[in-house]
Amino acid sequence: MKAWIVLSVLNLMAGAAIAAPQVDMDYVHAEKSGGDTTVFFKGQSIWAFRNPAANLSEEEIARHLTGDALFERNFSDDASRFDHGLGPVYNNTSCNACHSKDGRGALPVVPFNKEWVLLRQNEAVFLRISIEDGVKRPKTQENHWGAPVPVPGFSDQLFHLGSLGVREDLPGTGQAQVWMKYDKTTFTYPDGETAELRKPVFKVTGAYDEYFDSVTGETKSRLYEKDVKMGARIGTPMIGLGLLEAIKESDILALAARDLSAEGVSGKANYVFDIEKSMAGDPYPVSMGRFGLKNNTPSVLHQSLGALRGDIGVTNYAFPAESIAGTPLLEAFNSGRQPSQALEASAQVANDLVFYSQTLAVPARRGATEAEVIRGAGIFHQVSCTTCHQPSFTTGEHPIPAFANQKIYPYTDMLLHDMGEGLADGRQDFEADGREWKTRPLWGMGHTQTINPRAGFLHDGRARTLEEAILWHGGEAEYSKTRFTQLPKTDRAALIQFIKSL
Repeated sequence: MKAWIVLSVLNLMAGAAIAAPQVDMDYVHAEKSGGDTTVFFKGQSIWAFRNPAANLSEEEIARHLTGDALFERNFSDDASRFDHGLGPVYNNTSCNACHSKDGRGALPVVPFNKEWVLLRQNEAVFLRISIEDGVKRPKTQENHWGAPVPVPGFSDQLFHLGSLGVREDLPGTGQAQVWMKYDKTTFTYPDGETAELRKPVFKVTGAYDEYFDSVTGETKSRLYEKDVKMGARIGTPMIGLGLLEAIKESDILALAARDLSAEGVSGKANYVFDIEKSMAGDPYPVSMGRFGLKNNTPSVLHQSLGALRGDIGVTNYAFPAESIAGTPLLEAFNSGRQPSQALEASAQVANDLVFYSQTLAVPARRGATEAEVIRGAGIFHQVSCTTCHQPSFTTGEHPIPAFANQKIYPYTDMLLHDMGEGLADGRQDFEADGREWKTRPLWGMGHTQTINPRAGFLHDGRARTLEEAILWHGGEAEYSKTRFTQLPKTDRAALIQFIKSL
């Protein structure tokens, strides 16, 4: 029976207009997505992303659980409390608020009688901001190794919440207020079927430096200038990060070296500032990016502790300065105060959070033996989804032995790709341009909306379904998207059923 199924998959592949790049087809039947780290559930579960890797030692599990409690901690801006460290500006009060049950976040609900909704606390989305003047800067210390250029007086992230006293004019607001609405369009398939697509649109008001220009009659702020670009980011799943960290760099670069010009595909690596190299005194602290929606951080430590300081405002040994250090807003807030110079997260707290983030298990596939799922797996390759969503890797060495030498199935090539103007945010991020995004891993996808029923897909959470996410693909993914849309409706459904099995 299994041999017949494999033959059927190969027959599907033979019908492709352009031969898809060679892929190990064992992914069709693979169930242990995370190798020996995999955890198993019967059916879907709201707890599918909340488990330590299955092959951790007892001591490692105990440390993981310590980190779990820290991940859920709501930090406070009250200096007398043990959980002090929040702010003075921030986007959320805990890690879990953006990564609900370690899964994906959701966009705000716009009231039925309103056009716009104001972002408040416990939103899973925020805005990255930067100056975009079209200049490609060299990777030097003076240019922060090619990092985005922060908006003067602000940062490279817009913090919409603030501690008491930050804004006397708008209590509870940080640097500015952020509002969101949806623009909606309709996509029509060649067979006449339609799908509604939505896109979040953001506007910013109430910037702390806002003033009225009596000459021009305009309300102005450095944040409102034309050279400022903004891009939304939604909380992403936390599973399998240690495994992704353990993928050999040479294997990722080998995928980047493939000639995929027949499909219009050309993946590339990002090279980014590495805080661990910097702390170690490396004169050129640059490494290949692996994490973040544009591969703009090289390690789980950098990603986790950067978010701890950035999203929540908790300083730590890797990022000891406040995220708005040197700005008039912070100087005004500190005026007449005696701000503590001590780090707000101890090294133990910081490292336990990193360990937790590294050691969350990937759930096993479900329904891998079902005929429709297997048929969908073949179609997934037939329309060249596997070109970028590389099914499998074998990991290399890792400081946590549980992640070393594991055959895993993340469905990502760990590379940047031009995804078209429809998904572009116009912002450079090291080597990534405004149209380029990292290929997101697909493992665990079928549990996503069980864990968080309103969870959205893509970088800003715009897609409510996997179908919508596919239809937003453009640029290098236009070839595969077009082939998906040309499939019969039953084949499109089979492909999506396969993704939901992951």
